[in-house]
Amino acid sequence: MASDDQIIKVVGDRFCVPYTMELLVKRKIQSFSNAHYDVFDATGNVLLQVDGGVWNFQRKRVMKDPAGLPVITMREKALSWKQQWVVHQGESSEKDHFICCVQRSNALQIKNKLDVCLASSYKDDGRDFRVTGSFASLSFKVRRGNSIIAEVSHNFTWGSCKGKESFKVKVYPEVDYAFIVALVVIMHENDNA
Repeated sequence: MASDDQIIKVVGDRFCVPYTMELLVKRKIQSFSNAHYDVFDATGNVLLQVDGGVWNFQRKRVMKDPAGLPVITMREKALSWKQQWVVHQGESSEKDHFICCVQRSNALQIKNKLDVCLASSYKDDGRDFRVTGSFASLSFKVRRGNSIIAEVSHNFTWGSCKGKESFKVKVYPEVDYAFIVALVVIMHENDNA
């Protein structure tokens, strides 16, 4: 649970709320070249949507708000040893709009671990957040230092075998839920690479 009384804002203030959020992330493969994620709150309202190609060389995912406006773009760097993703504001790829970099902790790893470096500390080779989980369960926790700021659990259903998957996401107060959803997408895409 987030213990410092600071707001953890990565994507934007509008995605930080003063209470714990329970989200449901549903992933559906729409065609051979397109996957779609919908993010719902506890009452069933759509908060975010993520689109992108499934089997293409340039793996790119665009997160949009309910009005269809781009929030962030996630791109996997081609031929990166640690499966590195870069995240930019909107649909930009400009250096000025760089938000963070997400990559595996080690190229060869037994447990699923990602390191997240924010734009402000990217050159320092420092890690701002750590995502740890299990390959078998597809569940994971997001930590800032020793504090857990979000927890994700995979819902196994018959639909999981047909390209329809869902994740329960618990985001603690004052934590940017769009950032956590981006980590869910990246973690899932890495597992399915």
